[in-house]
Amino acid sequence: MREFIIENLSGGATVDIVSVIINNVVAMVVAFFLMFVYKITYSGVSYSRKFNVSLGAITITTTMIMGVISNNIALSLGMVGALSIIRFRTAVKDVRDAAFIFWAIAVGIGCGVSQYALVGIGSVALFIFMLVTKQSVASGQQLLIVQGKLEAQNEIESVVEKHFQGKAHRTVKNVTASSCELVYKVSENVLKKADAKQMIDISQSLMKIEGVVRVNLVEQQDDISR
Repeated sequence: MREFIIENLSGGATVDIVSVIINNVVAMVVAFFLMFVYKITYSGVSYSRKFNVSLGAITITTTMIMGVISNNIALSLGMVGALSIIRFRTAVKDVRDAAFIFWAIAVGIGCGVSQYALVGIGSVALFIFMLVTKQSVASGQQLLIVQGKLEAQNEIESVVEKHFQGKAHRTVKNVTASSCELVYKVSENVLKKADAKQMIDISQSLMKIEGVVRVNLVEQQDDISR
């Protein structure tokens, strides 16, 4: 046992060039697949190509790290110590981005130890899961913000109530001596169905009201703040 520990701490295993090449090729193929899945399932408004490319780089880098430390205890301990002092301060814009980062790391670990079947089956399963849940994630909340004169308040509320048939929830009501601001929360599906049924966009209906100054429709995101 003592000889085994000394051998692993003092020396390294012979590098199998063929295995290294195969591991990195598989990691690259799966990395492109992961990037493709991220692109087609992204539902936000701030898609970043740089982040998508970084996912592929993370996959290949993790594969390289696993190839370095998989057969050497000394390097493993050194790598743990080195990574423990690194502090990553870049916040993800979308909580789903964290899942793709973990996916990239998992693929890199799997390819680094030549577990190709596990990587392939797991990646396909995650692809199906992301594809199935894409619609539910995309159906986010919309904020309808209406600003106008105080005398237009009642008509604004009446038009919104009629347009959405009571399915729009008012979250904010700001009133001054001469102006008012109303904020409604409505789901994207309800918004699309209501506009199609009324055959007119809600913003157009509101802008026809005398006294309405501005109508804003903003997508509400559940992002992690920077």
